[in-house]
Amino acid sequence: MSSTATLGSNNRTIIAAAVVLAALAFSFLPPRLIVYDNLYGFFMWMETTWFGVIGQTWGAVFAIVEAFHLLAMALLGGAVFVSDFRLLGLVFNDIPAQDVLDKAHSVFKWALAVVLFTGIFMACGVAGKIYFLAVFWYKMLALVTGILFVFFVKRPLLKKDLNDINPWVIKLVAVSSIMVWVTVAAAGRWIGFSG
Repeated sequence: MSSTATLGSNNRTIIAAAVVLAALAFSFLPPRLIVYDNLYGFFMWMETTWFGVIGQTWGAVFAIVEAFHLLAMALLGGAVFVSDFRLLGLVFNDIPAQDVLDKAHSVFKWALAVVLFTGIFMACGVAGKIYFLAVFWYKMLALVTGILFVFFVKRPLLKKDLNDINPWVIKLVAVSSIMVWVTVAAAGRWIGFSG
């Protein structure tokens, strides 16, 4: 018996939802403190890496990397808004939805790769600071939720013919996507205000 038969045709969605719910539940349980305390050494090590030393020593390099991070975030946000607004029927109604979704997803993947790389670089430079910021952990949870949502819920669902999907499900997916990614962006901005 395969996992598809056990979980139905939405096995990836169910697994992604279970992972997010497990992470959310874990964040409220006492063992979280043990994991949190053990991560402190890792964050201190991050500051001693090549990325950490450059990020702390040369402010100009950090600023340039941060600029690329923000540009990639703008591209990522643009890809999210273009695809989700198309799903909501607000923009590009004269272009086939699947064309818009495919092109936006291609931009999204490249932007996400740059965001992750530059984000790791910046985190290494200020690891001792962000470790103590609760909002950093909220952003990481939102980011993981967003990535899982895109690759395990939204993209597999929208690879089907959109005419075969209930229009309310499409709109719910679009609104959920916007909410998740706005949360990621807002939490990231909140990190900037917390320092």
